[in-house]
Amino acid sequence: MFRDRRLLWIFLLGFSSGFPWVLIGSAMTAWLQEAALTRTAIGFFGSVFVVYALNFLWAPLLDRLRVPILGRRLGQRRSWIVVMQWIIALAAVAIGLTEPEVSLVWTSLLALLIAVASATQDIAVDAYRIEIIGSDETSRIPYAAAITTSGWWTGFSVPGAVALYLSDIPGMEWSEVYVVLAVMMALLSWMVWGIREPESRRDQVQHDSEIHYEEELQEHHIGSRQSRHWMTWWAVTVMEPFAEFFRRNGWKLAFSLLAFIFLFKLGEAFLGRMSIVFYKEIGFSNSDIATYSKLVGWWVTIIFSLVAGLFNARFGIVRGLMIGGIAMASTNLLFSWLALSGPDTTIFAIAVVLDNFTSAFATVTFVTFISYLTSRAYTATQYALMASLGNLGRTTVASFSGVVVDGLDGDWVTFFILTSLMVVPALLLLWRIGHHLRSNVTGNT
Repeated sequence: MFRDRRLLWIFLLGFSSGFPWVLIGSAMTAWLQEAALTRTAIGFFGSVFVVYALNFLWAPLLDRLRVPILGRRLGQRRSWIVVMQWIIALAAVAIGLTEPEVSLVWTSLLALLIAVASATQDIAVDAYRIEIIGSDETSRIPYAAAITTSGWWTGFSVPGAVALYLSDIPGMEWSEVYVVLAVMMALLSWMVWGIREPESRRDQVQHDSEIHYEEELQEHHIGSRQSRHWMTWWAVTVMEPFAEFFRRNGWKLAFSLLAFIFLFKLGEAFLGRMSIVFYKEIGFSNSDIATYSKLVGWWVTIIFSLVAGLFNARFGIVRGLMIGGIAMASTNLLFSWLALSGPDTTIFAIAVVLDNFTSAFATVTFVTFISYLTSRAYTATQYALMASLGNLGRTTVASFSGVVVDGLDGDWVTFFILTSLMVVPALLLLWRIGHHLRSNVTGNT
């Protein structure tokens, strides 16, 4: 299975999805901390990630609109990916020329541009991953989810480690670090030209839906011929993807699914937003963070992402979600231990290894779960809607993580205990709807 060339393409695109989180996440957090910004300011700077929770609003456009020139050359998915990568690379160079301590507004605006381009790239990448696996190959969805998660964490960890190592070199400025990162993104864009565009019946299904809506409007004598054309386009592009999801699952289960998706990774989001600040406050250097949090954590994530893919394929998605959620919450408590012990590299390594293990397992299971729920006729829109909800905690609510730590007067032990408890509502909801999921989540979407 893992010899399938398509999985290499999925890994590459997963890498590209994780990479921008270095530019506006870990590297930026380290830069802002060195620029003497407060924890609250750093936490609120992370509000630029809110666009990841909103990308479902423009996701329908990626199902319907073609990129001029490149769309014919590369296809619907790859053309959008390449354009967004170009924007990210250029913005990375520009953001490196700013000085956050004196021009935080410009730094924030460029970070927002990177976030918008990255969130748009994610729409196309996720749609590509689902469509490249045939509708008769649903058993391979967990493996694709494992590979894309491995790719994402590689794109987040390796460039993140490079950035932190470079920043510790005497005389190396953050502007130079960001130029290096921009070159890496440009190389990724070049590599995307060499992968294959997935085949899809998307255009035919959407055309059939247009005919249906057009006939309905004409039968009820609604609007002129020209206005009916635009109403039909709007209905199929924007309304039908959401309507199809609720029709297929029913209103009650659909809302329960969306609530679970929002709640599942909320605690991890709070921990992740403050992790770099925590590491630096208790005494770890950028190189320590690069070695343990990035490189060690990266290998653990790669290995256990693959394990998670095998587990979900064998034992089922509901069991995987329950085990992943409990394990993810439990390992957050290890950071309370680290907060009590201080900068002990042994405890740091243990915490990072176990946290990355459970995070990888939970993430692969989560991605598999959402992929099963997605209709292939509206891949970009439906996946973006559910992924946006999953990101909402990580990108929006978690912006208040700095406020929580400051409100606790820097009591990191209590903070990490609270992050462990945040998964409980999601697990209770999963227990309640689990029997519906076993019958509905079959992958035949």
